[in-house]
Amino acid sequence: MESQGLLGAAEIREVAAKLDLTPTKKLGQNFVVDANVCRKIVSVAEVQEGDIALEIGPGLGSLTLAILERAKHLIAVEIDHRLANELPVTLTRHGVPEDSFTIINEDAMVVESLPMQPDVLIANLPYNISVPVLLRFIELFPSLRSGVVMVQSEVADRLVAKPGSKNYGSPSVKATWWSDMTPAGGVARSIFWPVPNVDSSLVRFTRHAPAGDEALRKQTFTIIDAAFSQRRKMLRAALSGLMGGSSGASAVIEAAGIDPTMRGEALVLADFIKIAEAHNS
Repeated sequence: MESQGLLGAAEIREVAAKLDLTPTKKLGQNFVVDANVCRKIVSVAEVQEGDIALEIGPGLGSLTLAILERAKHLIAVEIDHRLANELPVTLTRHGVPEDSFTIINEDAMVVESLPMQPDVLIANLPYNISVPVLLRFIELFPSLRSGVVMVQSEVADRLVAKPGSKNYGSPSVKATWWSDMTPAGGVARSIFWPVPNVDSSLVRFTRHAPAGDEALRKQTFTIIDAAFSQRRKMLRAALSGLMGGSSGASAVIEAAGIDPTMRGEALVLADFIKIAEAHNS
């Protein structure tokens, strides 16, 4: 779609003043005010002409306009009703045709369906819901081939962490069920309004075939959660509650070909799947 210009810092503040909007920590409202960063995010996400893009938390629309420079259609999910109502006004003022976007005023954590199947996901996600929202949308919408999320840097570190690192945990393993997660660079605090007191980073995901069916996923995720809820414990101790005690857990873990004295932080997704399968056999 032809560029109609992006939002600048002055216009963003004008729209916020019009709405009597004070950004809230509760909703994680730190709005991007740098057009170059918006275009960089869209480029990293590899949004293509003809794509149906999905944006979670469009806010005042700065990133939304950058997405619509490329995508054929945008679906935006926004929890704040003031922002959801104002966003169409901002988009049409910038020359975006009304039939090229759909605004859904709803909490991303309760969305179950969308009017179209999205191809690419872009989101600026608040710290407290970033991981569950990301994993939920990747799970719910298998048409998503890729995407980029902007999250607090420590969350980004957890999503892309590898076994053995201090940041490796449940989110790191679960994300690999559906996708490959890779770091896509940091962003300066100064690109936000208001300026946050934490650093943010970009994470890119690329979908691959799921590692198994839904029943196996649920069983595997239960084991992953147990292993990392007590991450300093050996697997046989961490999984004892699921498997009738330490001896029962040891037997299952050994049947999976894994040393029961290892810790969860040393295992990859395939190892947890083996344990789940051994537990079911």
